[in-house]
Amino acid sequence: MSTLGIINSDPKIKERVEYAFRQAPNHSYDLLFLVEKEEILEFLNFALPELVIINFSDPGINIDEIVDHIQNDKWILNFGIIGLFSHEKHKEEDLLKKYKAINVLTLLDNLRLRTHLVKNIQIIEQNYQIIFQREFTKNLLDGASGSFTIENDLLGVPLFSGIGATILAQRGLINPDSKMQLQLALAELIVNAIEHGNCGISYEEKTKALERGISPIDLIAEKCRDPAIQAKKVTFLWEIKADRSVFIIHDEGKGFDVKAHLEKVANQDEYSLHGRGIQMAAGLAHEIKYNGKGNQVALIIKHDLSVENETPIGFSREQTVLVKKGETVLREGEASDYLYYISAGTYEVYHNDKPVGVLSPQDIFMGEMSFLLNQRRSATIKATSSGKLILLTQKAFITVIREYPHYGIFLSKLLAKRLVRSNEQTAARLSGPAC
Repeated sequence: MSTLGIINSDPKIKERVEYAFRQAPNHSYDLLFLVEKEEILEFLNFALPELVIINFSDPGINIDEIVDHIQNDKWILNFGIIGLFSHEKHKEEDLLKKYKAINVLTLLDNLRLRTHLVKNIQIIEQNYQIIFQREFTKNLLDGASGSFTIENDLLGVPLFSGIGATILAQRGLINPDSKMQLQLALAELIVNAIEHGNCGISYEEKTKALERGISPIDLIAEKCRDPAIQAKKVTFLWEIKADRSVFIIHDEGKGFDVKAHLEKVANQDEYSLHGRGIQMAAGLAHEIKYNGKGNQVALIIKHDLSVENETPIGFSREQTVLVKKGETVLREGEASDYLYYISAGTYEVYHNDKPVGVLSPQDIFMGEMSFLLNQRRSATIKATSSGKLILLTQKAFITVIREYPHYGIFLSKLLAKRLVRSNEQTAARLSGPAC
């Protein structure tokens, strides 16, 4: 059983969280409520959690102080966050904006904890590899892709959109401002697919319902009394390419007149609730494409390759190296008495003059294996763009590990993951068809 850290001092919230888990007796978590600053930081530094719950509306904990710690060392504290909040104290969009630099996967109103907390955690567990298994030394040219099937439940939408935006942010392909905008835009488009696509709710029908005090959640629940509507799903697909990512949202509705609707959205007030998702997406995306039927939209996001990894606080005193496109950074066969922390740029790896991979800020280190094993460089690395590196000598690296011992734990975990993946690749080759 793994430990789930919950940063919260409010006894009412604790009771709601415990109640939610009691209703799911087969859950695999041991709940650990964290209140004091010292125990919170110790848990984050040394437990290296992959999921944490934070009550952002907690009056008894200095949440901003905890978040500052995460931001100062966020390359190591790269866990996903389920944020809890009170709608009486905070607005969801304000919190997403305030905490845009950390991995908030979703925000849950405290009133929804009993019904939706465990459900959200189960969705995260089902997509564990997509969210947490960062593909170290992954060749970006190979790309990556995935998909989600979403039921007609608006309360689950923010988590799926949060995962979609976090995928790009974790890989350094978009900046924090774009992450927040992408998260909100995807959420709005998925909501449109549920409301107007699967449930067939017109804008006029939704407006009248809101005027009568009927929420969209209740309106959808009413529509889903029809088994045919309840059975419909939204498919949310994503694909990461070398220079862009594509998000596709497909519903099972009848579709709509795309051209007429886009003209209507373009001529309406920017603060109108109708067409908000399309407006947000248009302001963020490089391109938006619809299918002929009008029940599928593709959002194309160009990557921002200028995004830098923030220098970890432990490395902030070390030498910064700026590199130019085409420059050789490491040479095969040379001594390895230093390694690099990758802050920005992309780098191609060559072995025996043949390209074998690509490194980027998501790989965190460059040249660490030969450095740690005290061997000569096994590959040549050249910059394929301008970049920024932090040079770490043996003395500097040992000093940092002594001062920040949790860095050593993180490095061990990083190397273990790389070893597991290497073994999996070897096994796959050995089990392949014989020539």
